[in-house]
Amino acid sequence: MSTGIVLAVNLSAPNVVDDAIAQARSAFDAGVRQIWLAQRFDVDAIALAGLIGAAVPGLGVGTSVVPINPRHPLLVASAAQTAQAAAHGNFSLGLGLGSHAPEQQGFGTVWPNPVERLREHLEVLRAIFDDGEVNYRGREFTVEPEWPVRIPGGTPVPIYVAAMGPKALRVTGELADGTLPYLAGPRTVGEFIVPTINDAAAAVGRPVPRVTAMVPALVSDDVDAARQLAAQQLAFYETIPSYQKVIAREGVSSVAELAAVGSADQVRAQLRTYLDAGATDAALSPLRTEQSDLQALWDVTATL
Repeated sequence: MSTGIVLAVNLSAPNVVDDAIAQARSAFDAGVRQIWLAQRFDVDAIALAGLIGAAVPGLGVGTSVVPINPRHPLLVASAAQTAQAAAHGNFSLGLGLGSHAPEQQGFGTVWPNPVERLREHLEVLRAIFDDGEVNYRGREFTVEPEWPVRIPGGTPVPIYVAAMGPKALRVTGELADGTLPYLAGPRTVGEFIVPTINDAAAAVGRPVPRVTAMVPALVSDDVDAARQLAAQQLAFYETIPSYQKVIAREGVSSVAELAAVGSADQVRAQLRTYLDAGATDAALSPLRTEQSDLQALWDVTATL
């Protein structure tokens, strides 16, 4: 199993890009071979991934995840190919369906039909990445450029989707290269996510998708305190319907139970349950970002 790290972007640093590159280089020197970057309303995840990929040769860089709203797939394709050229083939594009509450707060509107928008978004990306051209008319997007859409050195671009519902997983299996489920425990991965996405991919003749379990984590000798921290930081997800369904499917009473916490050996053991359930990869998302905590997670990642 390949294990990565969600890079903790430090917005209090004098220069966020310099700090992220330095952090990524330190993680690589510690044995980490894949980092993921979340998209928020501040740092652009695709751009930063490309910059890190260019500065730290050999390090896999990816986004986990860039919401498809309000982004047009033609612009996402341009940004992703640019990042791939900068990273010399080590970039992965992770997308998400988004959530209505942040969209309303950030953009003043929401986008209906999320699964249909995802399908069309992926169909446009596949045409550009696979064929180097696109002529597309859908209900959500029209893409008919009269200029080149392929960037030299910018393909192939692996596409992953943070899909957890059955419809989104089927679309992902048909059109993407894998999924990046967050807070989906081993039971959910093994009994629902893996069979659903694998069946969808097989039905259209695509390769077996990768399933990268994104797991909040903290190496700590005080398990109770770590669980309490996890409960505080993850409480937001218990308000989102899609995550409520995932938590219920896992059969836990609190989202904090899905965090990998404890000693380094305990965190490793918890991560191995995802491999046993059928995940192909995992990525640790730090619950605390002090340097010693990050170093401990890097060590776990390098030795799993």
